[in-house]
Amino acid sequence: MHDHGSLPALGWSEFLTTWSLQPGWLLAVVILGAGYLTLRNAAGPASTVKGWRVASFLTGLGLMYVVVASAINGYAMALAWMHMVLHLTLIMVVPALLVLGHPLTVIAETGPRAERAMRSLPVTILVHPATGTLLYSLVIIGTHLSGFMDSMAQSTPLMVGEQVAYVVSGFLFLTGTIGEEKVRPDLPYLGRIALLVVGMVPDTIVGIVMLQTERDLYPVYSGARPEWALDAVRDIQTAGGLMWAGGDGGMMLLAIGLVIAVVSSPERRTKMTGRFLDGVRSARLAEESARGTTEGPAEPGSVDPDSDEALDAYNAMLARMNQQH
Repeated sequence: MHDHGSLPALGWSEFLTTWSLQPGWLLAVVILGAGYLTLRNAAGPASTVKGWRVASFLTGLGLMYVVVASAINGYAMALAWMHMVLHLTLIMVVPALLVLGHPLTVIAETGPRAERAMRSLPVTILVHPATGTLLYSLVIIGTHLSGFMDSMAQSTPLMVGEQVAYVVSGFLFLTGTIGEEKVRPDLPYLGRIALLVVGMVPDTIVGIVMLQTERDLYPVYSGARPEWALDAVRDIQTAGGLMWAGGDGGMMLLAIGLVIAVVSSPERRTKMTGRFLDGVRSARLAEESARGTTEGPAEPGSVDPDSDEALDAYNAMLARMNQQH
């Protein structure tokens, strides 16, 4: 078992000066960063991945290394609330930055074979919103409301595996919600917002259970805590509060970001509700446009929902509804 009882009391000085090399993570960051840049440059001027997306991906890699090499990870095995800060950063903040970098598109744009690979059935299943949502929920609940924390406290491989699982599950979940990769069908933005709401459920469940506990949920993990730390129950309750507020708050911020992105982009607005609901709306507007004419009903889809004709038909429908009341 890892003994962190000798760690000095956490203050700003200790927080800023506690670092470890973490060579495995450093190597992974260098390989991923170099590979991303190499593939992006291989596409040349034809690449659709803009500079700000490249910066986002590299920032995500940098932040990932910082959190595992700094005091956040250094004190994560001594303080449950710091462990939660590590978790939330690895499963939400880092993946969001990586997803905005469009790594799948970067790979696909290197050539036809790469594009076919990114559109293959295994990749399609892996990046499907249902897969990401399920994996995210299982990781959040499984690592907090089971005996995993105590097992992880006694095993370095499990500790590293947990951190990798957080990044991967967060990446897959956010790829289906905030990602706009061109290698897979886009989920309507209304569905994306709904998935973010669903993502709040495991965060809320774990947060409430930890926040309301009156016993030490992780006795083995807590056995390595230093004397100056909060008592185990208060520490876990604080961590639960962070999970509830940070997890749900993060999902809300992402949802607000999606709404802003949709409102500010005509192209995204056309993808707000999906083909089925857009088809229903177009058919209804076609019917309204045909009222009072001798030409008969218009063909579904023949009326542009954003045209002046559609607006006139919508206003006429509202006027009739007002007269009926």
